[in-house]
Amino acid sequence: MWNKAKDAELKAIKMNHFLKKGFELFSSRSIESVTLSEVAKAAGYGMATLYRYFDKKPGFVIAVATWKWSNFQDENSARVKNTFDNMSAYQAFDFYLDSFLELYRKHRDLLRFNQFFNIFIKSENIDPKTLEPYNVMIERFHSRFHDIYSKGIKDHTLKTDVPEKEMFETTLHLMLAAITRYAVGLVYKAENESISLKELTTLKEAFMLMYKGESATVSLV
Repeated sequence: MWNKAKDAELKAIKMNHFLKKGFELFSSRSIESVTLSEVAKAAGYGMATLYRYFDKKPGFVIAVATWKWSNFQDENSARVKNTFDNMSAYQAFDFYLDSFLELYRKHRDLLRFNQFFNIFIKSENIDPKTLEPYNVMIERFHSRFHDIYSKGIKDHTLKTDVPEKEMFETTLHLMLAAITRYAVGLVYKAENESISLKELTTLKEAFMLMYKGESATVSLV
């Protein structure tokens, strides 16, 4: 007898398998060089099965990016020692910046993928509807930062004389650029891995000092 719930579960498992194999291939070499037939083969299925989920490469690439970044967001949220409500804005800002270091520590494959992804997106004429799931997921980053900034206005532990958009984009772009360059080897990496992390931590600490509010304490998360 046909079981609708079981069928949906099997489809979800198969979908995740395609996304996982796609990510493995896309993060190991340029996205342009990977074909959907290679993804299907790596997943152990034929192209007809993959086409049931994705009939075009851009949609599949967007799905892989959305899935992987969403997984990181969920994993990263689970790291926090205190609830957001119990943090000062400065403590939450510290956790936000440390999230970039966590990316470097544990998810260098995601940083490599993201570099390839940005190149792919710029080279393809992808319609807004296809990009929508990815944009919605990315908005979660901005939404969380907005919560931090809003808290800073109230508790004065974070400087808010700088516009929110400027602070968010400056920290996001510079932290992401730095950890990506180290992850893909565009910056010399010392044999001792702790030295690379120390250098990246220096950038984080510079931002902490730059945006420290008048009521901030040194007690961080």
